[in-house]
Amino acid sequence: MITKEITIEDLVDGVPGAVKYLMDQGIKCIACGEPIWGTLEEAAKEKGFDDAAIAQFVADLNEIQKNPPEDPAKGKRIDTKKMD
Repeated sequence: MITKEITIEDLVDGVPGAVKYLMDQGIKCIACGEPIWGTLEEAAKEKGFDDAAIAQFVADLNEIQKNPPEDPAKGKRIDTKKMD
């Protein structure tokens, strides 16, 4: 289950649809191909979102995790945790 304390790295790694969702909300979660560090809550607060908006992001992202959009990459991902 996704919470506001999830790191952006874990969110991007575990929920591919999260990148597009957050970008649509104005929260940049990828820079130069690398995940932005910190939590979902920290990233949202940096963009001026309040607690109610963050709670909605969490609910929406949990729904995306349960019902992911079609994956254009067909599951092929770079494991950022293995990169040095």
